[in-house]
Amino acid sequence: MTWGLFGALGLLGLPIYALMGGIALWAFHTSGIEISAVAVEMYRLASAPTLLSIPLFTFAGYVMAESKSPERLLKLADVLFGNLRGGTAIMGIVLCAFFTAFTGASGVTIIALGGLLMPILMKEGYSERFALGLITTCGSLGLLFPPSLPIILYGIIAKADIDKLFVAGFLPGLFLMLVLATWAVIQAPPRRDKVPFTWKRLREALWLNRWELPLAPLVLGGIYGGFTTATEAATLSALYVLLAQCVLYRDLSFTRDIPRVAAESLTLVGAILIILCAAMGMTNYLVDQEVPMKILAAMQGWIGNKWVFLLVLNIFLLVVGCLMDIFSAIIVVVPLIVPVAQEFGVDPFHLAIVFLANLEIGYITPPVGINLFISSFRFNRPVLELYRASFPFLLLLLGALAVLTYIPWVTLFLLSS
Repeated sequence: MTWGLFGALGLLGLPIYALMGGIALWAFHTSGIEISAVAVEMYRLASAPTLLSIPLFTFAGYVMAESKSPERLLKLADVLFGNLRGGTAIMGIVLCAFFTAFTGASGVTIIALGGLLMPILMKEGYSERFALGLITTCGSLGLLFPPSLPIILYGIIAKADIDKLFVAGFLPGLFLMLVLATWAVIQAPPRRDKVPFTWKRLREALWLNRWELPLAPLVLGGIYGGFTTATEAATLSALYVLLAQCVLYRDLSFTRDIPRVAAESLTLVGAILIILCAAMGMTNYLVDQEVPMKILAAMQGWIGNKWVFLLVLNIFLLVVGCLMDIFSAIIVVVPLIVPVAQEFGVDPFHLAIVFLANLEIGYITPPVGINLFISSFRFNRPVLELYRASFPFLLLLLGALAVLTYIPWVTLFLLSS
């Protein structure tokens, strides 16, 4: 009866944090355990040092998206890639991956860059369907790169080393970009007259981006080189972006723009943390009741090895990814699958990348992948048109997912070197 009530409340639109918090409180109460256990989990989460990196990286990404950084970076990318076959599309892939990695939210990337990239791709001769599909797909492309918010959240939930997760995601992220770039080259229209590459144009574009360019070495070099932790890199990036956009470029005002940008970015972060706090109590109850072990026992009856397990996991996560936002999916699902995967002998870092790649693809998986609806709103197109436009890209990414799933070397090479 009670579970039916919770299910009905969820279908009626009760916020997920309220639903999970209510389930946790009710479950502990009926088990005779003090409901203060939920508050204890919240306190433990709040004391995690890596938690600070979430709002800092998100704030840095939002500041860049609100400034003129997209236009400046677009000009540099045009100089570097514009004269290549498919160069305009490759330029879009790189820029979308960069911004999604920093904002952690595909909606921000599609809204911030979509209006810039769409006319450029159309002018280059790409079909409207291809341009829509590319921008919709690339909105979530950077989630495997530092300082990806989902990777940080996954590390907190799974108790995994976040710095190593960043290293593990680098080659898989590049591989996904390479797959899409190859398709963009294949689909490229006949070459049109382009402004020829000159060193003068490159110098001008580099000078225009002189304060954006140090950001990537600051974050990536610090994390991959072992010089900074994720939290330290987040602090440096937030401070650097704030100074660059407000003092050096003067795109934004400390008094007029930054309070608004901070409110927008922290609204996203606040929603994530509220869900996270509520979910931790429910997760603790599920672990206490040995739910993961019961799932494992049920699966061992019909799944014989880890490769079959990974296949079933991929199907399950694609469904989850198109029905839930990535943050809720990480919070709810990770505690259940991590112990089961360990029993099947799946490397924890390999599992993390497979998990996140699935949810990244889930953003464009019909019927309710969130990128499909964001693009439908942004470009004023029927969502069914977005289904058709993104379907070839979905097939490509599913093929890439199979490679990442069954060739663990792609994920683990940098960790073992």
